[in-house]
Amino acid sequence: MREQVFQIEQQCIYQDIDGLDVAAFHLLGYNQNNELVAYCRLLPPGQPFDGCYSIGRVLTTIKARGKGYGRQLITEAIRIIQAEDEDIPIKIGAQVYLQKFYESLGFVIEGEVYDEDGIDHIHMLLIKNK
Repeated sequence: MREQVFQIEQQCIYQDIDGLDVAAFHLLGYNQNNELVAYCRLLPPGQPFDGCYSIGRVLTTIKARGKGYGRQLITEAIRIIQAEDEDIPIKIGAQVYLQKFYESLGFVIEGEVYDEDGIDHIHMLLIKNK
C-alpha cells in the first residue's frame, strides 16, 4: 500500500526501506469488509525525532478517502502513544496539504515548509491530546 500511494499515486520516487520499520508499531485500519484501507507506523522517541514519538507513513487507499478512516487512524495512533507516555510529544512530518487536518487533531506547526522528495512538508507537534 505504501508503494501504491506514495510512489505511484504521488509519483514520489524515494527509498521506502529506511530501516525504521523494525522499531515501529504498525497500525492497520480495516473497513467493514475487512479490507486494509489505512495504515501508519508509530515510532519511539529518537526514531527519527529526538525526544518525540513519531507517526509516519500515514495513508488511506483511494477508495477509502473521505470516509473518516484517516481521522480514526490518527486518533487511535495518538491514543496508543499517549497510553505509553502522555508527556512525550508526538512529531510528524506532514505533507503541507494536510496541515488543517492535523491541526484539527491538535497538532501545531513547528518550523518552516521543507521539500522532502519533491513534496512540500511541515513538521507538526502534538504536546498533549486536548
